[in-house]
Amino acid sequence: MVLFPNCKINLGLNIIEKRKDGYHNLETVFYPVAWNDALELVTSPEAPYPGIQFNSSGLPIAGDPDSNLCTKAYQLLAKDFPRLPAVRVHLHKAIPMGAGLGGGSSNGAFMLKMLNEKLLLGLDATQLMGYALQLGSDCPFFIRNTPCIATGRGEDMQPLALDLNAYRMVLINPAIHVSTAWAFAQLKPQPAAIPVSEAIRKPIEQWKDILLNDFEAPVIKQFPEIGQIKEQLYQSGALYASMTGSGSTLFGIFPANRHLESSIEQHHSIKEISPL
Repeated sequence: MVLFPNCKINLGLNIIEKRKDGYHNLETVFYPVAWNDALELVTSPEAPYPGIQFNSSGLPIAGDPDSNLCTKAYQLLAKDFPRLPAVRVHLHKAIPMGAGLGGGSSNGAFMLKMLNEKLLLGLDATQLMGYALQLGSDCPFFIRNTPCIATGRGEDMQPLALDLNAYRMVLINPAIHVSTAWAFAQLKPQPAAIPVSEAIRKPIEQWKDILLNDFEAPVIKQFPEIGQIKEQLYQSGALYASMTGSGSTLFGIFPANRHLESSIEQHHSIKEISPL
């Protein structure tokens, strides 16, 4: 069985407060986009259960395979389904990691969905999101995988009727690693002057000044190149440009007939993608 985990962008990201459990309450819009990995699962009846053999290709994945969210997703379900058969899993990695795109979270969530479907576990979407939250705050979104306003840690989601298919969307990854822990440490959590849930309902031409990512200011201060890329996106005609997550990937939303300046294309890793 093969699935193609996609990534997401954040349209606005406001870190409201730090919680007693160490996490943060936030408000953002998760929007799925079609930049995909490939995830293959086959059962391995000759191997003892439960057990998972994981390997990968494509972009190199740092860390022990046992720490990969695909492996953790299998191990999580194995606790409640002790007769879970052994499996072999191959991940072809195309979504950059540590880039604010949620690629790892998507892999973990799609692994849960794949195991549920192939092995007939009978879990509904609510149950899958409960498991996904144990893997990470972004993971439940990829169970739903449709535009939504997210609050809490990101797991409280309200559907949002937002369709960006009439626009061109360009993602730029400048290959700058931004530590999420460092990025959070730079913030003083507080509610936004205009809540994300209100700003997103305004015309896209107004988003530039009201739909903001709290991580942008400290990240751009530390890495001025990111701010320069954002400005170039606007100079090229983007209606809205922003950093996604805690960075460092940026995206621009363009009218369908606009194209990037060649100077950007020559110096950065760029992917033109379609919203889902």
